Amino acid sequence: MKRVLTYGTYDLLHYGHIRLLKRAKALGDYLIVAISTDEFNAGKGKKAYHNYETRKEMLEAVRYVDLVIPEESWEQKINDVLTYKVDVVVMGGDWRGSDRFEYLKDYCEVVYLDRTEGVSTTQIKKELNLQEPPGIPD
Repeated sequence: MKRVLTYGTYDLLHYGHIRLLKRAKALGDYLIVAISTDEFNAGKGKKAYHNYETRKEMLEAVRYVDLVIPEESWEQKINDVLTYKVDVVVMGGDWRGSDRFEYLKDYCEVVYLDRTEGVSTTQIKKELNLQEPPGIPD
């Protein structure tokens, strides 16, 4: 069995996420998704709209995902690879060449997949903040 692991926050689950998960799953037989906990996000200066438990539940409902685990620190990755017998770590192309993932090549294959053009959580949040709230009907 070929095991694939990916990391992310997966807030405001959208088509780009689904497409990444589908392509990651296609690289193996079993897909593990490590999602950033609320505490880890806070340490990175990020705040997700949905809390960890809600994001976990949403990902568990995606047919490509076999297991969801918490990402609690940058340093846990080697342990995750060894504990879950991971063959491939998959990340978005914007992480290509990053020290956060390149060192994992000593333990498994590392694959970077290009993000889906035209959609991102950051973009969605910006666009939603620009919209005027609906008026109260007469």
